[in-house]
Amino acid sequence: MKKLALLLICLLSVCTIFAFAGNDKVITVKQLPHTAQVFLKSHFNTNKVAIVKMENKIIAKDYEVTFVNGNKIDFDSKGNWEEIDCKATVVPNKVVPAKILGYVKANYPHEKIVKIERDRRGYEVKLSNRMELSFNTNFQLTEID
Repeated sequence: MKKLALLLICLLSVCTIFAFAGNDKVITVKQLPHTAQVFLKSHFNTNKVAIVKMENKIIAKDYEVTFVNGNKIDFDSKGNWEEIDCKATVVPNKVVPAKILGYVKANYPHEKIVKIERDRRGYEVKLSNRMELSFNTNFQLTEID
């Protein structure tokens, strides 16, 4: 009987955690982590912010900033960018690692970077011609799609 009660309590706890995870909350730019605020001021100062959302995950929080022109940036809980999706413009060159930028300029000189994602495995870049390039953490090309 004790095992059943303990199992039910654990199951209820897990369900409660998952019920509260994933809830989006609208916040202001000033409520973003400081690192994200500095990034926005440095690279997207001329863009007008439409909405900022905070998503509660099980362990951490993620942030999403959407601009009036449709561009979007996702930040992790520390304020580091994870994805920059520029639907109306291009990703600022200062944001793109130099080796990736150099590769794109050398091999696709007429194309612009419109989206960049990074995670623990590396980077994925989408060009204006819809080609997607994947790079590992050493900035070596691993895949072309």
